[in-house]
Amino acid sequence: MRRMRLQRGFTLVELSVATLIGLFLLGGLLTIVHNMRSTFTNQNQMSQMQDSERLAMTLITDVIQEAGYYPDPTLETLQGAMLSTPPFNLTSAQAIAGTHNAAAPGDTISVQFKTAPNDGVINCRGTSNTSGANQIFVSTFSVTGAGPTGTLNCTLGGTLGVNAPVALVSGVTNLQVLYGVKTNFALANDNADTYLNAAQMNANLSNWQNIICVKVTLTFDNSKLQASQPTGQPASIAFTRVITVMSNGGVNTA
Repeated sequence: MRRMRLQRGFTLVELSVATLIGLFLLGGLLTIVHNMRSTFTNQNQMSQMQDSERLAMTLITDVIQEAGYYPDPTLETLQGAMLSTPPFNLTSAQAIAGTHNAAAPGDTISVQFKTAPNDGVINCRGTSNTSGANQIFVSTFSVTGAGPTGTLNCTLGGTLGVNAPVALVSGVTNLQVLYGVKTNFALANDNADTYLNAAQMNANLSNWQNIICVKVTLTFDNSKLQASQPTGQPASIAFTRVITVMSNGGVNTA
């Protein structure tokens, strides 16, 4: 009888308690796995958006910095080197042009410069002049679409004609451009003292030849992160950079 008592198994209550503890531990493990997966997904989405921000701003910066560039200033002037077709007005030495729209998808900006063969100066597609002769590039940035499907686009034109727009970066919903202009010529410096949008610039065409820098703001869609993390995540994120036009900015030693 004692041997039989020693060989008895677990009671139903003991099995129920053990099962409950096991389910509790399994639930905790699944919660940890879910949180880790959600964190990884969010970090991956944020990393992709940051990569898109860097790519977009790098291309825009490289193009705007070269506005009005031409290979040999001993043989040409800005008016003679650039295209005189709209939207550029060369009587005001205009190498940058744009349109203004306060609502999304926002503004456009067009930049022209002349390049020599294989000089490495890139256009808005990230390519350079390999044609074997001097070539004028006209790079136009614009945004189409809304939300996650919005894209920053490049339309490349110039001496070889106008190409179809190419999507550069996705998730861009708005482009806003302000032009830093020098209006106080009593000061011997090359500093911007006024920021104007394209409509204000067009009200006085001489403003275009006095651009010192360009302030570009790209708005990126953040709805996916907001959906997964509704607390503390905005629906969109704005990314701003002030870009100096190399031919106009810098130290004034006069």
